[in-house]
Amino acid sequence: MKSIRRFSAVLVIAMTIAAIVSAIPSYGAVPKLDQIRVAIFLNLPGKYTTTVSTATFSGTDGLNIGIRNPSGIDHWFRQEASKQARFTLHDYKVLIGETTDFNGAIAILKRVQSISKDAWLTSMNKYGKTVYQITEGVYPTQDEVRLAAERWGMDTDLLRLTSQNKPVPTGPLYLEASSYPSMTEAAKAAASFGGAGLDNFIAVKKSEDGKIEYTVHVGAAAGPAELEVIRSQAEKAAVGPLTEPDNTLPYMQIRDDHTLSLKANTADSLYLIQGTGTKVSLTTSPNGTIKLNERYERSYRGQFEVSGFNNRLAVVNELPFEHYLYSVVGAEMPASWPAEALKAQAVAARSYAIHQGFGFQIAHVVDSVQSQSYGGIGAEKQATINAVNLTSGVVIMHEGKVIEALFSSSAGGTTADASEIWGNPVAYLSSIPSPDHVSEAGLYSWYRIVLPDGRTGYVREDLAEETGEKTAAGSSILRIKGDSVTVRTVPLIQSEVQPVDKLNSGTRVVLLEKVIQSNEMSWVRGPFTAQTLTSSMQPRINTPLSGPILTVEASKRGASWRVTELLVNGEPLDIRYPDTLRSALGGLPSTRFEIDETARMSIAGATGARTERPADSSTMYLLGADGKAQPLETNNIYILDGSGKVRAATKDPEFRFNGTGNGHGVGMSQWGAKGLAEKGYDYDYILKYYYNNVTVAKD
Repeated sequence: MKSIRRFSAVLVIAMTIAAIVSAIPSYGAVPKLDQIRVAIFLNLPGKYTTTVSTATFSGTDGLNIGIRNPSGIDHWFRQEASKQARFTLHDYKVLIGETTDFNGAIAILKRVQSISKDAWLTSMNKYGKTVYQITEGVYPTQDEVRLAAERWGMDTDLLRLTSQNKPVPTGPLYLEASSYPSMTEAAKAAASFGGAGLDNFIAVKKSEDGKIEYTVHVGAAAGPAELEVIRSQAEKAAVGPLTEPDNTLPYMQIRDDHTLSLKANTADSLYLIQGTGTKVSLTTSPNGTIKLNERYERSYRGQFEVSGFNNRLAVVNELPFEHYLYSVVGAEMPASWPAEALKAQAVAARSYAIHQGFGFQIAHVVDSVQSQSYGGIGAEKQATINAVNLTSGVVIMHEGKVIEALFSSSAGGTTADASEIWGNPVAYLSSIPSPDHVSEAGLYSWYRIVLPDGRTGYVREDLAEETGEKTAAGSSILRIKGDSVTVRTVPLIQSEVQPVDKLNSGTRVVLLEKVIQSNEMSWVRGPFTAQTLTSSMQPRINTPLSGPILTVEASKRGASWRVTELLVNGEPLDIRYPDTLRSALGGLPSTRFEIDETARMSIAGATGARTERPADSSTMYLLGADGKAQPLETNNIYILDGSGKVRAATKDPEFRFNGTGNGHGVGMSQWGAKGLAEKGYDYDYILKYYYNNVTVAKD
C-alpha cells in the first residue's frame, strides 16, 4: 500500500503542473488534411515491407475501374457488385504447367501453393479447347525468372504431375493485334490466335484520341529471343497482323482466373498491369465500401489505387481524413472506454498522421502499428465516430507545429522519455507518472508453483487451494482443485503456447509466489533458453554474438527505469536503439523490466571457496543424507536465500523477464488516458498531461 500512496502523490503533483501549463494559450496556424493515403501493401525496403502478389476487390455498389492520371481519375469500365476484380503485376512469372484437364490443373496448383504463396490458375482458348495454365512468382528480372524455372524443374513431384514437362519462364513481352471497339470482337480475334496454338490475352487500353478500346496480346515472352519465336509462329499461321506495342500507354491485360473459385465454369477477372507508371483506380458510390480480400477481407471507405512500386504490387486506400480516424480510434482503443479517453485518442491520432507528411513516399501512413492501426469500417463504432466528430480539426501543437503525438498501450506506471527509446530527446515527450494500474482491475491472481517432478509453472488462483501445510523451507503447500488443470509457463492463458503440464485434483504443489495475471501493466515472459535468446538476438544486432549466452544483465537505465543498455556475457549488446531490445529479447511487451538469470548463483564450497555460476559450468554435486555426493541430473534447483525466500534456479542458463508496460511507452498511455478519464478529466487535460508544454488547438 505504501508504494501506491507514493505513486498517487507524485501523480497529483504532475497533474497540477500540467494544469498550470495548460492555462497558457499559444494558438498559431493549425494545419489540416482533407484526404489521407494509407498504404495497405507496400514494398519500401528499410522502412516498411508488407507485400502481396494479387489484390482482390469487390464493391458493395460495384467498382468503377480506371486509370489515375496527374489530371485526375479516368474511368474505363465498371465491374458489377456480384463480381470480384483481381490485380497483379505484368512481370516475369514461371509457367509451371499447361493442361486441358481441370482436375489435373488443380493438382498442379495445390503442389505449387504448398511451396509458394504466389500462384495462379488461369484459362484461355487454345487449339479450339479451353487450356488451363498454372503460373508462379513475382520476379522483376529475366535472370531471376530463369533461375526460378530451373528450381521448379527439379521438383520431382511437380514433374510427375506435369507429365515431365518442365516449367518455362514467361514475361511481359508480347505482340499486339489490331484494336477493337468491344470485348466481343476482341474475343473473336483472340480465338483465331489461340487456334494457331499461340497464347492470347484480351487487353483494354485507351487510344491516343481518348477512346476505350480492346486488343489482343499475343505471347508472354521472357526475352527478345522468345518474342521472335512467337512472331515467327504467328507469321507461319497467317492469323493476322501483329505489331510492337506502345508501352507508353497504360493497359490492363485480362485473364480468366480460377485460383479462388477452383471451379472450371467460374472465373474472376485477373488484370495484369504495367509495373511502372500505371496507377489503377478503384472507386464505388459515395456511400459504398470496397472490400480487399487479402487484408483479412476488410471493407473500406473511399477509393483504392493499385500500382507497381519497387517491383511489387502497391495497394493504397485514399479516403477523407476524418473518416480514416473513425477506424483508427476504434482499432487503437476499445469503443467502450470513456468518451474523453476516446477523444484524446482521436486528437492524438489526428496529430500523429498530420505530422507524418508523405512518410511512405506514395502514402502518408501504413495501416499497421508502424504508423497507427487502421482496420477499415470494421473497426468503426458509433462511440469512435462521435469522438472524432466532436474533436473535428483539433490537433496538438508545440512551438507552432503539430507534434508527433506518439502513444502506446500502457506506460507501466511511468511514461518513457524519448531518449530512453530512440536515443534522442524530444521536448514534449518526457517521463511522467501514469495511472496504468486500471488494466489490472478484475483480473485473477496466479500461483507460481513447483510441480511434483521439480518443474515450475503457473496456475490460476481459483484452481488451487491452501492445505495449511508447509515445506521444511517454510513454503506453503497447495492442493490442485479439479482435473486436467493446466500449468502455464507464464501467468496468462496462451492457447498457442505449449503448457508445462496438466495436473489432476488433489495433486500437491509448492507455492513460490503469487502474482497478478499478466496484462498491459505488469507481465512475466520466459523462461527463455540461451539458444532461444541467441536466435532472437542475432538478426537484430549490429555485431554478432561471439559465443553461447551465459549472462544477460541491464547495465544502464533511463529516467523511467527502462533498460537502455544490456550486457550479454559482460559486453554491451550492439543494437540500433534501446527499443530494439523488445524484439531482441523474444518479443517483450516493453523495455521496463527486471531479469531473472536463473543460472546465476554463488556456491560456497566446504573449504570456504566460492564458485560463480554460470561462469563455472563444471558438474554440480548434491550431498545426500548418507554423506555421499552425486552429480545433479535435473536442471531445476531450489535455493533458500538469506531472507528465507525460496528461489527457483536452473543448472543451465535460462532467463525470465518481469516487467511493466506494453509498447514503447513514449507519449500518451492509452490505459493511462482511461484512468484519467475515469477520474473525471477531459481530453484537453489528458493530452496536456502526457505531452509537455503543448497547445490543443482547432483550425
